[in-house]
Order: sequence, then structure tokens, then C-alpha cells
Amino acid sequence: MAESRLSVKVIPTLRKDLLLASLKRGERLDGRGMQEYRSVKLQCNVVGKAEGSALVQLGNTKVIAGLKTVLTNPFPDAPDQGVLIVNAELTPLASPLFEPGPPREEDIELARIVDRGIRSAPAIDFGKLSIIPGSKVWGLFIDIYPLDYDGNLVDAAGMAAMAALLSGKVPKTAVEDNRVVVLEEKENLPVLTKVAFVTIAKVGEFLLVDPSLEEEMLADARITFSFTERGEICAIQKMGAGSFSIEEILEAQELAEKASKQVFQVLSQIA
Repeated sequence: MAESRLSVKVIPTLRKDLLLASLKRGERLDGRGMQEYRSVKLQCNVVGKAEGSALVQLGNTKVIAGLKTVLTNPFPDAPDQGVLIVNAELTPLASPLFEPGPPREEDIELARIVDRGIRSAPAIDFGKLSIIPGSKVWGLFIDIYPLDYDGNLVDAAGMAAMAALLSGKVPKTAVEDNRVVVLEEKENLPVLTKVAFVTIAKVGEFLLVDPSLEEEMLADARITFSFTERGEICAIQKMGAGSFSIEEILEAQELAEKASKQVFQVLSQIA
């Protein structure tokens, strides 16, 4: 995420020294190994009025995502493709680091990372969401709400959004006299592949999988890789003021690809 909100939190110097000393011993303050992902819990269909929804708990970070399907007009440059819109809202409910008000840079960045990963894969066959090309298509609207923030919102939000799509339904339709008739029967969304989002933080000389909040606060930079089930990279996003060398990017990619297997294992629970 962008640094403007997070910069208001100051980690005491002693805590910083403790964390860095721990990393030099190959340990993390929460007991994990350097490449270890936190435990993940997933619940689907947690929002009754949504067409698909999921609650993800990644360590102590909790994120909920809901999906609404709406008949809408296609984008002018994709007249025969369905529409995907991802929104995210970071509120004080999740952390005092977040302030109420209109969408800010952090909200927009989180939504864009998730949107780009899903769209670039592509996770959905958007052509099958077209009903009357150039006129009516299904729009998929995903809303993401963090409930508890203890680091790595991107991975948790990505899992929640993907799980909402996997559990989501869309009504069947018929076209009569160039008019769309929405039927009562529903069907699964045309999912082409699952997408896993994995974030690596650079803290000094160390690369950490799935950073906690403290690790994020100390990180020089972070990088998120989005993978398809075939192991293909479909999106990359770098965050923070620091930089990665080419060697560090390649190492981070390898770490992220290994960690993505755990994410896919979680998503495979969805029938």
C-alpha cells in the first residue's frame, strides 16, 4: 500500500532493533521462518445479498469481499466483453491507521492490484458475460473491506476477491426482441483460472514472505506477484520507496511462486 497513512505509526527503536536482530538469526518475531506464510482461513457465502462473497483470515488480518452482478453497458473498446470493477475501502474499523472519508491512494492502489491480477490472467472468460454485444453485458462488481489489519492486505484481499468469484453465481438470460430477459436459474461464473497474489517485503538485506504489519512498517519496499494456476506471472506491483536489485526480484519471484501453492490450496476448497 502507499506509505501516507502508514507513516503515522512509529515503531519504537528498541522494537526495530529487536526485529532486525531476529531477522539476522533467521527468525521472525511471530515465530515464522523467513519464507513461511501465515495460516489462512476461508469462508464463502458470508454475505446473503451478494451473488458471491468470502471472508479471509490471513494470520490476524481479515478481509471480506462481496460480488454483485449487474446488467450494464460494455466498455467502448470491448463491446463483446463483460465488465469487471473492483473497489476497496480502508476504514478505521480495520485499523486506526485508516481514516474515514472519500477513497484515497491506498484504497485505489489495493483495488487496482486485485483488478489487474484478475483481469490480466484472465481469471474470467469475459466473452461469455456478453449478452447483446455492444449493448448489454454482465458487470462484475467486487467490493473489498478489510476488517482487521495486521499486514499484507493485498494477499488477503486477492484471496477474498478470487473466492467471491469462485463461489459466485450469475442469472441465466434469454434475448427476446433485442431485449434481455433475466431468468430465475443461476449458473457459475465462467472462471478460466484461479489467481494467487503473493507479497514479498524487503527489510534491509532480507526478503520476507507475507509480511506482518511490523515488517511492513520496517520494509524498504514490497513487491506483489500474481500467478495463474499454471505458474504464469500475470501481474507485478512494486510498493514503497526502496528498490529491488535484479537478483532480489528473481529471488522474490521464486519465493512468491513457492508460496502461491499454499494460496491455491486454500482456493481449491471452493466447490
